[in-house]
Amino acid sequence: MHRAIDKLKTKAELLLIDGNRFNPYPNIPYECIIKGDAKFMSIAAASILAKTYRDDIMTELDLKSPKYHWKNNKGYPTKQHRKAIARFGPNKHHRKSFQLLPIRLILSL
Repeated sequence: MHRAIDKLKTKAELLLIDGNRFNPYPNIPYECIIKGDAKFMSIAAASILAKTYRDDIMTELDLKSPKYHWKNNKGYPTKQHRKAIARFGPNKHHRKSFQLLPIRLILSL
C-alpha cells in the first residue's frame, strides 16, 4: 500500500483503510475501517478497481504458469492451487506474508 501512496501525484489528506491493520505512512493521517467497502463509496470503488486489476494479473499469471491454476483462485487460494504450491513450491508471485499452505493440507498430501 505504501508503494501505491508513493505514486500519488498529490499528497493525500487522509487515508481510509479497509480493514483493521495498516502500517502508518509518514505524515499522512489514516483511519482503519472494518468492512469499509460497505460504509464508504470511495472504498467500495477502490475495492472494485483493485479486484478487477488483480483478476487481470491472475489471468496473465495463469498463461505464464498454468500449473498453479491462477485463473481459478483470483488471489484466494483454491485447494487445487495449494496442492500445486505443495508440489512445485511457491514462485516469485506468491505473497510470502501469507501462510501459503496450512499444516492440515501438508499432512494430508
